[in-house]
Amino acid sequence: MSDAENNESFTFTITEEDKNDFKRLDQYLADKLVDQSRSFVKMLFEKGLITSKNAVKKIELKKFPEVGTIINVLIPPPAPADALPEDLPLEILFEDEHLIIVNKAAGMVVHPAPGNYTGTLVNAILFHCNDIKGVGDQKRPGIVHRLDKGTSGVMVVAKNQKCHEGLVKLFSTHDITRRYECIAMGKSFPAGGKLESTIGRHPQNRLKMSTEAKSGKHALTHYRVLKQYDKVAHVELKLETGRTHQIRVHLSQLLYRPILCDSLYGNPSEHLQRVGPDLSEIIGNYEHPFLHAKELGFIHPITNEELNFTTPPPKTFQNILDYLNGNENGPA
Repeated sequence: MSDAENNESFTFTITEEDKNDFKRLDQYLADKLVDQSRSFVKMLFEKGLITSKNAVKKIELKKFPEVGTIINVLIPPPAPADALPEDLPLEILFEDEHLIIVNKAAGMVVHPAPGNYTGTLVNAILFHCNDIKGVGDQKRPGIVHRLDKGTSGVMVVAKNQKCHEGLVKLFSTHDITRRYECIAMGKSFPAGGKLESTIGRHPQNRLKMSTEAKSGKHALTHYRVLKQYDKVAHVELKLETGRTHQIRVHLSQLLYRPILCDSLYGNPSEHLQRVGPDLSEIIGNYEHPFLHAKELGFIHPITNEELNFTTPPPKTFQNILDYLNGNENGPA
């Protein structure tokens, strides 16, 4: 099979809403192609991998196409080269000879992928643990679970193969505590409950997951509202399964209450308008959904020690909560 046949294909149709939200095509595509940068979009464009067959005028990255324009994007497969060690900031919560617990920053990709071959958690771990190569997957050594690029919080990475296998088993049997918190849009949020569905790849948008997928896998999320404000709610969630984008999909598609500033399952421009100028100013240029993996707990697969770690949310996340708690009715 040729490299061209391995390309991942995406198709987007420009809408009137898109035209109101974006001024340039590269901004639009960087938003739609989750975890990709504008520089990566530029590289694709220069290689002729971004095209349109129905554009009224020749498409340009610096201009926005007409409504109805269909944009086709091809993303080549990951480079075969192994990830390289990089001296990157790494907040370590715990470490022994078998595993390492870190607090991943929002905006850091977990492992190399198209558009993010460097600057990932794997690159940082390889620098910190120079003997971790070959543990688990060659291209993502030590990784047993992942958080989305925009999600901050606690992650565990295995440092040897035996520990890797033990952690994989814990995750597969759900013998692990994973608790998240988020700020979600919506008034009169149901106080709590169980969100259950199948989740699989979205039939029209390959970047998204959906509860309507034909070949989805079982997904179960428990949630409770920590505090309801006027237009948003502070919500705690506990995962019983770990499907891709599970929390984001369940909140947006089962409760119709997407996470604040989630560009894939919500509309950040609309969110900012709804929460008002004060919160919009606090959010500033924060580009990620307000979702944080606050707790990870499990029995150490080698030492049988009970481990449990919690971390506070990022500063901007906490600033929003501080503002909301100082204005009990929430944003005006």
